[in-house]
Amino acid sequence: MFKADLFKGKTVLVTGGGSGIGFSIAQQFLTYGAEVYIASRKQERLDKAVMALHKYGAAKAFQLDIRNTENISRIADAIEAQSGRLDILINNAGGQFPSAAVDISENGWNAVVNTNLNGTWFVTQEMAKRFFHKQKSGKIINIIANIYRGFPGMAHTGAARAGVENLTKTLAVEWSRLGVNINAIAPGIIKSTGLDQYPPELLKGISDRIPLKRLGSTDEVAYLALFLASPMAGFITGETVYLDGGHRLWGDVFEM
Repeated sequence: MFKADLFKGKTVLVTGGGSGIGFSIAQQFLTYGAEVYIASRKQERLDKAVMALHKYGAAKAFQLDIRNTENISRIADAIEAQSGRLDILINNAGGQFPSAAVDISENGWNAVVNTNLNGTWFVTQEMAKRFFHKQKSGKIINIIANIYRGFPGMAHTGAARAGVENLTKTLAVEWSRLGVNINAIAPGIIKSTGLDQYPPELLKGISDRIPLKRLGSTDEVAYLALFLASPMAGFITGETVYLDGGHRLWGDVFEM
């Protein structure tokens, strides 16, 4: 389906690219010829990721807290100086923790909303102003979550990700005249390092509640990101594509 040089000459930024879904997305873009920048909060994670990605291509890494607009601006400066352009932005950075809604503290709520909603917006706005609007082209892909029926057990991230989904629709219209396509991917339960933060008892038997009876893979998310960033998806914008084995249609995310 994909040509070996599909993204040759394209520059990609993957936030949260040091592990899990973001790492797989970075790997796939490198495999198909792109110049790739990854960003993450933890330098040690970035160093390991760059070493692991080396066999696919020369990825470059930035330490980034997406809530820090000054930090985002510096990274845009560096991309502009080193590559002169940015063609594709993958907003993958985020974080959350399971909790009953009544137990979420003020700090916990603010931390999750600040990262998943505000951070995504700050990165998107800066890269659009710096690159996409001047170039009159660009692809943005927001990695959100399975919020199709709400998100019981994680109200804070459900609210934040719903905000990103609405941003996706809004910006798709506002920025269409500038040649920018923006879509979202809503992964279900994906077998990745992101599951490490959840108690084992919370995940017990979870694949039985997925119609396809298995967890998704990070590569499956990456393949969809490649498609949405490719010319094959040039007439798709403002959409959220669920990649969840049918989970949104049947079965609870977690047992209450």
